[in-house]
Amino acid sequence: MKSPALYLRTIIFGIIDSLVSTVGLLAGIDVAGAPHTTIALTGIIYAFVEAFSMAVGNFLSEESVEEYVAKKDIGGKNAFGAGTLMFVVFVMAAFIPILPYLIFTDYTALVGSIVLSITALFIVGAVSGRIAKLSVFSRGFRMALLGGVAIVIGTVVGLLVPTK
Repeated sequence: MKSPALYLRTIIFGIIDSLVSTVGLLAGIDVAGAPHTTIALTGIIYAFVEAFSMAVGNFLSEESVEEYVAKKDIGGKNAFGAGTLMFVVFVMAAFIPILPYLIFTDYTALVGSIVLSITALFIVGAVSGRIAKLSVFSRGFRMALLGGVAIVIGTVVGLLVPTK
C-alpha cells in the first residue's frame, strides 16, 4: 500500500464489515433458536472464511488498481500487504461479537454481542472522524446506526425463516 490513507481504508473497512456482518449473522441464528455452541462455532468458522474472502478481494482489487495506474504488472507486493492486513483486522474484529457466545449460554450472549458490536462500531466511527478532523460524535453515531441496521436485518430474517 502506498499511503496511510490506504491502510486506514483497509483497517476501517475490515473492522466495519467484520462487526456488521458477524453480529447480524449471530443475531439471526440466535433468534432462530440455534444452540449457543452452534452459534459460536458458526461465528468462528464465518470469521475465518469471510476474512479470507475479504483478504482475497482486497488483494485482487488493490492489485488491479495499482496495475491500472502503472499500466503494467506490478507484482502484487503492496496488494499482498493490504490483503494480509484485511485478514488480520477482520478476524480480530469478528471476535468482538463472538466473545459473548463463548462466555454466556443464555440471552446475555445475544445482548452482549449486540452491545459490544455497536460500541465498537461507534468507537471506530469516532476515531475515523477524529483522524479526518470531522465530528467525532456524528461519525461514531452514523457508524453505530448503520451497523444496527444489519442487526435488525439478521434478526428479522432469523425470526421469519422457518427452521423446521
